[in-house]
Amino acid sequence: MGFYDNFLTETHRMFRDTATRFAKEEIRPHVDAWEEAGEFPRELYFSAAKAGILGVGFDEEIGGSGGNAMAGVMVIEGLMQGGSAGVCAGLGSLGIALPPIVQSGDQNLIDRFARPALRGETIGALAITEPNTGSDVAAVSTRATLEGDHFVVNGAKLFITSGVRADFLTTLVRTGDDPHGGLSFLVIETNRDGVTTSAPLKKHGWWASDTAEIGFEDVRVPSKNLVGAEGSGFFTLMGNFQNERLALATYGVATAELALNEALRYSQEREAFGRPIKGFQVTRHKLVDMKTRITAVKTLVYQIAHRMEAGEFLVEEVSMAKNLAAELAVDVCFDAVQLHGGMGYMRESLVERLSRDARLLPIGGGTQEVMKEIIAKQMGL
Repeated sequence: MGFYDNFLTETHRMFRDTATRFAKEEIRPHVDAWEEAGEFPRELYFSAAKAGILGVGFDEEIGGSGGNAMAGVMVIEGLMQGGSAGVCAGLGSLGIALPPIVQSGDQNLIDRFARPALRGETIGALAITEPNTGSDVAAVSTRATLEGDHFVVNGAKLFITSGVRADFLTTLVRTGDDPHGGLSFLVIETNRDGVTTSAPLKKHGWWASDTAEIGFEDVRVPSKNLVGAEGSGFFTLMGNFQNERLALATYGVATAELALNEALRYSQEREAFGRPIKGFQVTRHKLVDMKTRITAVKTLVYQIAHRMEAGEFLVEEVSMAKNLAAELAVDVCFDAVQLHGGMGYMRESLVERLSRDARLLPIGGGTQEVMKEIIAKQMGL
């Protein structure tokens, strides 16, 4: 337990303990097979909902489990004990797909999409990125044209987490020409005519999370599937990014902690030149540096989550935390693999998987460079 635990209540600890137990019982025994298969069973969503961890961060009155930013951090920490960021990301895709729907306050959308997803009966995904548009969301070109009581959608989305199996997509579409004011969210069921889904994309990491390219060709979507007011998509997305980036920062810290624990264990078991490798000063100092950085970044993440629970909108701080946590995970995993030597390069080694999974963190949810531009803007530069 670190001094950063002062930020936690008994309820926070309960969420973490529940998620940790779920990960050890429901994920860890199967994680190697799921990684190789590139997916995990759909039934895991239902199991997570039944355990009360799928709906953390959503109000109980709509079928969630309650809790807020810190509770979400706790669940990610716990689920990562299963040893796969891909499984966590797949289970957590509703965490970025549902907030626009819930925040719009539209009871029809909540009943049709949010409630079933929170029960683990359906899978939701957020569809933002396009083949020619990444972090520059103002350049989104997927077009939704209103014709009577339907929108007609044409375009494509890429790198969509849970996109292969998603039942619905909370999709950022262009409904007007203004770069920012012309963007809207539209919920699109994937079984509609004109929606095409690629085979699972083969990725460097996060193997157990299915990722897809989605095509839309003259897809007719009822206007009642519009999320909030037309033209409100960009501002809704900015709020959504805050929670997503806090989650990614948490993935970074949790990944680094797992890698450190594996390195500690291996350094005690592995011998070189007649003694455990922890007996060498260079090893001890490397482990100390890993622990020191983890403690510093984890404290920052906890403090930000604590302040977000109090209602603060921390654009600058969240961007900083995401960058620091991403760098932390990449560096600590690199060192953990190095301490494992040849075994660290083997697929049977947890640190090998962690090192691949960590590489997404400086890219996903807004690249490291984009985060720096956001921070610069907040600084008035």
